Amino acid sequence: MKKVTLILLLIFSQTIFSAAKITETEKLAATCKVWGFLKYYHPAVAAGKTNWDEQLFTILPKVESASTKEEYATVIEKWIDELGNIPENKPQLDDPKRDYFNKNLNLDWTQQEKLFSKSLSSKLKFIEENRFQGSNYYVNREGKGIALQFINEPEYAQFNWTDKNLRLLGLFRFWNYVEYFFPYKYVMDQNWDEALIEILPHVSDPKSEKEFVLAMREISIKLNDSHASTMSANMIKYLGGEKYPAFGARLVDNKSVIVSVANDSLAKIDDLKIGDIITKLDGVSIKEKAEEFSKYMQGSNRAAADLNSGFVMFTGNNDEFEIEFIRNNITSVKKVHRYPNEKIKRTPPKSVAKWEILENNIGVVRMSKVPKEEIAGMMEELKNTKSIIFDVRARPTYTDFLVSDYLNSEPKPILRLLYQDLSYPGRYYFNNEMQECGKINTDYYKGKVIVLVGSGTHSFGEQTAMSLQTAPNATVIGTQTSGADGPNYYFTIIKGFDSSFTSAGVFYPNKKETQRVGIVPNITVKPTILGVQQGKDEVLERALLYIENGK
Repeated sequence: MKKVTLILLLIFSQTIFSAAKITETEKLAATCKVWGFLKYYHPAVAAGKTNWDEQLFTILPKVESASTKEEYATVIEKWIDELGNIPENKPQLDDPKRDYFNKNLNLDWTQQEKLFSKSLSSKLKFIEENRFQGSNYYVNREGKGIALQFINEPEYAQFNWTDKNLRLLGLFRFWNYVEYFFPYKYVMDQNWDEALIEILPHVSDPKSEKEFVLAMREISIKLNDSHASTMSANMIKYLGGEKYPAFGARLVDNKSVIVSVANDSLAKIDDLKIGDIITKLDGVSIKEKAEEFSKYMQGSNRAAADLNSGFVMFTGNNDEFEIEFIRNNITSVKKVHRYPNEKIKRTPPKSVAKWEILENNIGVVRMSKVPKEEIAGMMEELKNTKSIIFDVRARPTYTDFLVSDYLNSEPKPILRLLYQDLSYPGRYYFNNEMQECGKINTDYYKGKVIVLVGSGTHSFGEQTAMSLQTAPNATVIGTQTSGADGPNYYFTIIKGFDSSFTSAGVFYPNKKETQRVGIVPNITVKPTILGVQQGKDEVLERALLYIENGK
């Protein structure tokens, strides 16, 4: 009996010992979270009283030497204790007039028993409850006309990818920027904690510079935000290449259709024609190529990502590549050339009117071409048309929603903005004042208002579409828009790595989301291969049909 008991105790103790073991990735992920949490919550750190990067470089070897949960927790607790006593600093009660948003705020990880001792979890909870309430040393919104900015972050001019400390610093910075200050974290496809676990090995122990660089790109793409991407000097070389084909293509039905050529002379060299359907690239189907590039192409939705990958997949570092293509129902294979960008003398696009009146008294406005100072004259010319089609498929000029002054009888709310609560990083709040468009105008436009949208309707273009939607007789026609509606904030993560993401949330007045969803058309019209080949603008044609028959 004693022997059996001894064996059982031995098995039990081995199980406990095994459970207490933690992997290198788990330790680094936990350290990333603690380092970021202290950066924005701890009174001494958030006030800028310590060199926080150096603190990370000092703690990493100690983290690496810890082999069990207990050892790891001891290292982190000692680190926190050395930062000094934390005075009780209970934040003021929430403002009952403020509309808070908590979908991104989740500090449950601080109480995770798998990695943290009860003592360490208790310390982290105390820091949260007595968090820093002053002006954070590392983040503010004090710049003119901005929603957010990261400050006091050394770039490290001598950054070398072989330096593990700096590689981890770059990843830790970016992960925590998103964790606490990206308003749309809650609608990302992948849990942000899981994304960290996935990417960490490629940053902590990459086999090559390419692996590290592409890992930094990939984690930014996981934001599912058309504004979000990380670039570096070598990114183009590793991602696609530094040479380009002499054509432009669009993904349609898992095939790539040539929609433009750079100039006639280059097109003749490779016998390229608008409407050629490319089915394979270097022996790989276009569908597979699009999937391959998808983890490196920014986009709030697949349509937006495909818009980018449709171009990048044909770039490269070699002078030529092979395509399988269809022309006149005949499938052929041939080689196509690539050129350095400076050698491609692109034919200027055909000039089109900023606005015009078509037959049947229908106005068409190309919002990407109309400057602010011409809005009044344009609307005067179009005021007696039976319908106006506003084309917002390309980025509009900054017309500041002035068109809506002529489409509404009174001011209309367009959207409400979501901002970071810097006193409680990870929490947000809706701005009390909604953005409006329009004015008191008894002589407003009474005809049909048609808004054309597509995957190229992006950011300010989506807000422009939202303002046009407020017209009493408005109809949106086209395909899903980019789904990144809000200010784009550009920042440097670390020397050589520049990034960006949407820095403030944009919602309809009723809090309906626009991120990833985009502006949803009332009538969906997807361009077809046949339409491209025939040079048709199928979205515009559908709009004209709707104006005539109301269907």
